[in-house]
Amino acid sequence: MRPGPHNAITDVPGVRVGQVTRDEPGWLTGVSVVVPPPGTVGGVDVRGGGPGTRETDLLDPANAVDAVDAVVLSGGSAFGLGTADGVADAAWAAGAGWPVGPGADERVPIVPAAILFDLGRAGTWRHHPGPADGASAYAVAVDGPVTCGAVGAGTGARAGGLRGGVGTASAVLDSGQTVGVLVAVNAVGSPVGADGALLGAQWGLDGEFADLPSPDPAAAQAYWEERRAEAEAMRAGRATTLVVVATDAALGKGGCRRLATVAHDGIARAISPVHTPFDGDTVFTLATGAGPAPVGLDLVDLHDAAARCVTRAVVRALLASTSVDRSADGGLVARSWRDALTTD
Repeated sequence: MRPGPHNAITDVPGVRVGQVTRDEPGWLTGVSVVVPPPGTVGGVDVRGGGPGTRETDLLDPANAVDAVDAVVLSGGSAFGLGTADGVADAAWAAGAGWPVGPGADERVPIVPAAILFDLGRAGTWRHHPGPADGASAYAVAVDGPVTCGAVGAGTGARAGGLRGGVGTASAVLDSGQTVGVLVAVNAVGSPVGADGALLGAQWGLDGEFADLPSPDPAAAQAYWEERRAEAEAMRAGRATTLVVVATDAALGKGGCRRLATVAHDGIARAISPVHTPFDGDTVFTLATGAGPAPVGLDLVDLHDAAARCVTRAVVRALLASTSVDRSADGGLVARSWRDALTTD
């Protein structure tokens, strides 16, 4: 497999991404929206012990609706679920939605969503994204390169005490099918090993992470001492890694669910531990159906590629994030991986 032209979820034809970043004084939050083409089938697998979600039951293979109009990843904890209202309104205005009656306007957009915790990280507890931010993210969704780092849903994110963020990656399989991933990394677990190196870097494609800076042994020792103290103060529901996997393969709801299940392996390769009582780890799957239905080894290859893309996207999120200091406003101080643990 090889990366797509943008190495992003938007390499899947027809998939667009829009992001709104709220990082003005008193704010560290945002929203990321993935908009697939009409008729895209969706699935989900929720593994974390503290999830915050919307419309995940609808994606169960036993339930009727199988077309998804957008997927929302948002900061703001449970308050941030309101961003999906704005996305639903914007999607309806754009002509999208599940038909529930004979009239042209009798449509209900299907907008699954999941949130991560970032409340108070800029010093003000109730600053969170809302419906207007969701609508704005939908409005700016495009199919080109996707900005990574502390943007969108990852603006106020942390990962093992480091600054987290949004990452993306893609792969084109030998079969011709494309799979792409968008992640928002805000985990209790750490993305680095005992030596300070990024756990997922070994999964890069074609030298993708070959020129990473070297970890500093002294910095790694200090980091792990700090991590122990932080872990002892952790409370439930204050983390989460969110993922959207998209592919042009033809999959039903059951196939989408299985792809989401396997994609969780990609989180586990890049962050340790995952799926804790403090995380809300959730993976959504979108299958546009523009390509053929994979069978046999092609299906296994698709699952493998999705998990690898998740791992790579987590690494790319950490590499793109920058340090932040909001201590003057009573907010957080979070160093990036580069600033905290490398010699550069």
